[in-house]
Formats: sequence, C-alpha cells, structure tokens
Amino acid sequence: CPMAAAGPARLVRGGQKDELYRAGLRSGAGTALRGLAGARRWLEWRRELELLSDVAYFVLTTLSGYQTLGEEYVSIVQVDPSKKKVPSLPRRALFVSLHTVVPYCLEKALLHLEQELQAEEPRAPEGSAALALPGRTRVRSWVRRRVGQLTGPQRKRAAQIVYVLKVSVPLLHRLHLALFYIQGTFYHLSKRISGISYLHFGGLQGEDQSIRSSYKFLGIISLIHLVLTVGVQLYSLQQKQRARQEWKLHRSLAHQKNASKAKAAGRQSRCTLCLEERRHSTATPCGHLFCWECVTAWCSTRAECPLCREKFPPQKLIYLRHYEL
Repeated sequence: CPMAAAGPARLVRGGQKDELYRAGLRSGAGTALRGLAGARRWLEWRRELELLSDVAYFVLTTLSGYQTLGEEYVSIVQVDPSKKKVPSLPRRALFVSLHTVVPYCLEKALLHLEQELQAEEPRAPEGSAALALPGRTRVRSWVRRRVGQLTGPQRKRAAQIVYVLKVSVPLLHRLHLALFYIQGTFYHLSKRISGISYLHFGGLQGEDQSIRSSYKFLGIISLIHLVLTVGVQLYSLQQKQRARQEWKLHRSLAHQKNASKAKAAGRQSRCTLCLEERRHSTATPCGHLFCWECVTAWCSTRAECPLCREKFPPQKLIYLRHYEL
C-alpha cells in the first residue's frame, strides 16, 4: 500500500477525533467519580481526573504501539524522524508525558507560585489542601518556605517572571499552530519536540495537496495576527510602565510642592511682633496680620500699623475667625 507524508487536513481531523474520544472518556470518568464520591470530591479532583483519563487514553494506544482512534479514522501512522520506522518506546513515552503530564504540572506550578507570591503572609494548609496527597503537601510546603525567604524586590521579580511565563505559554502554542499551518507537519507541540510525524496510507495521493495552499495562507494570517498581538501587549506593557513612572514622578513632585507650601505657609503664619506662629489672627485696615494680643498691645501705645506705619484707631482692627494662615 503506498504511503506518503500526511497533510495538515488529515492531521487536523485526526486530532479533532482524538479530542472527541478523550472528552468522552473524561466525561465518563467524571460521572463515575461524582456518583461514587459526590460532587464535592469531583470538583476537587476534576483536573487530576482529566489528566488520568488522558494518560490512560495515550497509554492504551500510542505507548502500547497502537494507533489512536483518531489516527485510525484518517488512516495515518506515526513515524520517527527517519520516516522509515515506528517511534521507539522512549520517544513515545516522551510524547505522552509532554502532551499530558507536563502541561498539568506547569499549570499547577505557575498557579501555586502566583498565589504564594501574592499572599501577604504565610498561610496554613486548610480545607481541600489539608486533604491533599502527602507528596503534594510536601512540595507546597517547600515552595511556601522558599517564597517566604525572598525579599520584597526578589518577590516582585519572581512575580514578574511567573506572569511572563503565563502569558508566553499560550503565545508559544499559537506560534506552533501557525507554523503547522504553513509547514503541515506537526499538529501538536509535543510531537514537534519528540520528533513524531505521520505517514498516511490508502486513498488518493493528491487529496491533501489540493488544500495545502489554503492552510499555508491561514498560517500566514495566524502568524501576522500573533505578531500584532505580541506588539500590542508589549506596547501596553510599555505604556503601563510609563504611566507608573509618571505617577511616581507626580507623587514626588506633589510631595515636594506640598512641603514647600507648608514651609512657606509656616513663614507667612508668623507674627512679626512676637516672631512666633500667629494666634488669633487679626488684620489691620492696611491688610497686615498679627496676633490679637500683640497688635492690641501695640495699638494701646501707638495707633499705627507696626509694619507700614499707617495711622488708624484700634477700633478698626478686624479679628479673623477660622483663618488658617
């Protein structure tokens, strides 16, 4: 039976079929666990149950040396980089771990690190965490101790690294998908890393060639969209940093301005007679301010302003209520 490299259309249909069967397996396992242990346990272990379902699916098919149901549906078979042999057991095990276990561990690690870095103070395990496996509890305790030893700047830098990783993983998958549309070889990133490609047998040889150009065009569009997305995110990050710096500068300038105002106000609120802070501010008809006691004592001997020497009777003094300066 003639064999040739499988085109992107077959790989997409096979991947979608595998995803359909995996979703059915997850749903069945979730229904069984919910019926046996209740909805609460199912919610607590839903992600782990999905992982076990995916691992079981690929262990019973790929790791055992058989085709998956999706591969059988589109008549494709896995081959190693030489295109002449079925992938070895270590290569298949590498693919299964990269496709199922590694994404789960990376997601959990980033989520837990983010929670620990955002926590103001160490938290004791409680609730579902207290019911976790001993190994998981030890790992969380080790991470919590390590994070607790970080200083403020180190914690901030670690939080930035975690954020960059969380943003970069989806972008990496989008880049890989765009390259797949252009090259038409590796539909999953795990297969690209492990070097597993496909050959198809039976059917028309030009079946996939007729639509390969459409996939290439889709890949170019996806690549352009990805570049624009990264550019917008970098520009947004730059704008946020600039706004943060401008806000810090504004706060610094406002603080300096308030300090200078307070200093000037302190100078202006002094009485020129007693040279102390003015108490019970009182204005002369010419507009100068003094303490009530000081200016009335002055006017009892001299009926004139202590500053400009303008003559006025003491009855013209104006006592200012609720005057701040």
